[in-house]
Amino acid sequence: MKLSTNKLIVILGPTGSGKSDLAIKLAKQFNGQIISADSRQIYQEMDIGTAKVTEKQMQGIKHYLIDIVKPDQEFTLAQFKDKAIKTIKQIQLNNQLPFLVGGTGLYIQSIVDNLQIPEVKPDKKLRNQLERKTNQQLYNQLKKLDPQSLKVIDINNKRRMVRALEVCLITKKPFSQQKQKGPALFNLLQIGIKLDQKNFEQKVAKRIEQMIKTGLVEEVRKLIKKYDTGPHSLDSIGYQEIIDYLEDKISLEQAKQLIKLHTLQYARRQMTWFKRDKTIKWIKTYSQAVKLIKEFI
Repeated sequence: MKLSTNKLIVILGPTGSGKSDLAIKLAKQFNGQIISADSRQIYQEMDIGTAKVTEKQMQGIKHYLIDIVKPDQEFTLAQFKDKAIKTIKQIQLNNQLPFLVGGTGLYIQSIVDNLQIPEVKPDKKLRNQLERKTNQQLYNQLKKLDPQSLKVIDINNKRRMVRALEVCLITKKPFSQQKQKGPALFNLLQIGIKLDQKNFEQKVAKRIEQMIKTGLVEEVRKLIKKYDTGPHSLDSIGYQEIIDYLEDKISLEQAKQLIKLHTLQYARRQMTWFKRDKTIKWIKTYSQAVKLIKEFI
């Protein structure tokens, strides 16, 4: 396959929709490589709770931007954008088809819309003040200053709430209005996976049981032993609930129910985000995706 222009395929959808499996299958068929657009799979040592694709599941398809930082390291949207663009261009230079795959709306938008991300340096003093607040207090403050940002920021994601408030307070402008679109970087096709609403809740519950079975509790135990509970990466769904269980605040059954609830809420927010982009082609089957890509390339 000879690519005539700088083409990029985006495979997106909510958590648990089967993006990784579909992308690997498509990458095998179209001589592709995969760039992850998942804000949790960037972290090393966080495998089970992030449903990270395994070496075996990759089936020989090269994956990028997975396991690139430690759980206690900062990783910004600007850093993601920079690394993703360089990787996409390198794949294109090798005459292969890049697939940007994930469910983190802002990561995907940074590439699709070439977001011009404001360089607002962290204010350590302000950040420390914000970090002492509870998630609910941060959420309430963000609701007053920038309600629009809450469409994409999860109440369980303390790091992103702190950063959004930090930017709001330093610049005196809403965080959500500071990312302007730039000229298009790539000739791209966005494919979204439609959720099977009827079976989705059941699928999420099954996935959580599988995570527990394969060692999620032990994974979290090791992480807090090594990093304590401070890193923002551990505010993620699946980790915070298990931390509460390990601290005897809730039972394991309650932790599982909360992970399920928070996952379903997050999936709804992801769909709200994606539905704003009318250029996304929504599919239900592999053959529909193949047809779209063949027409595109």
